[in-house]
Parts: sequence; C-alpha cells; structure tokens
Amino acid sequence: MSQREEFHRLDDTAAGLFRELAPGVTTRIFAGEQAMLSVVEIAPNAEGVMHHHPEEQWGVLLEGSAIRFQGDEAIEVKKGDFWRTPGGVPHTMRAGPEGCRVLDIFSPPRPEYRKPGSGFGTG
Repeated sequence: MSQREEFHRLDDTAAGLFRELAPGVTTRIFAGEQAMLSVVEIAPNAEGVMHHHPEEQWGVLLEGSAIRFQGDEAIEVKKGDFWRTPGGVPHTMRAGPEGCRVLDIFSPPRPEYRKPGSGFGTG
C-alpha cells in the first residue's frame, strides 16, 4: 500500500466512508487496524440519538458549538474542547445554532462503522 493512501484532509467531503447517523447528523469514517476516525457534521440545532457502544471514544469539537450529553450530564462545548467517553456510557450531542463539526476517535474500531449505511448501529 502506498503511504499516499494513508493521507486525508478534514475538508474533503468526498473522502471516507459515508454514514447518515440521524436526521441532520452525518459522518465520514476512516478506519485503521487499531483506531478509527469519524468526522461528524451536525446541522444547526440537530441532535443525535442517545446510544452507547463498547469501544472507547474521544471527541474534539472542530467548529461551532454544542451540548454534549454523556451519562446523566449535559456539558456545553466550544471549538477546541475535547472529551473522552468510556465504553458502555450513553451519549449524544446537540449542535448549537450554527451547527458543528466533531472529530471522533474510536479504539478499537467499531465494526458497524466499517460499512456504509445509516444509524449509530448500537443500543
């Protein structure tokens, strides 16, 4: 494999594996052997579905503002904030009035995110 195939751009909306997670919530997924990146776009005031999965997840708010719901807490986040979600903890996010873009990092990679489709893929 050429190393060139391992380089990507956050702003390249044609790259990665596309999934629609919920109305107004889409992602482009880049999977490796031990980790997976997901570039999530959330439309203004749109919200994902509360869900959980066994994989550990880190998130970075790249643009916009949002409220992160994790467990029984709601935390306001702004550009540059990042957080960790342990496996099995229910979570979701609601974008602010300007929408937001989030970089999620999963370890290990989520099997259901290795194929195109829709939904979060877990309970």
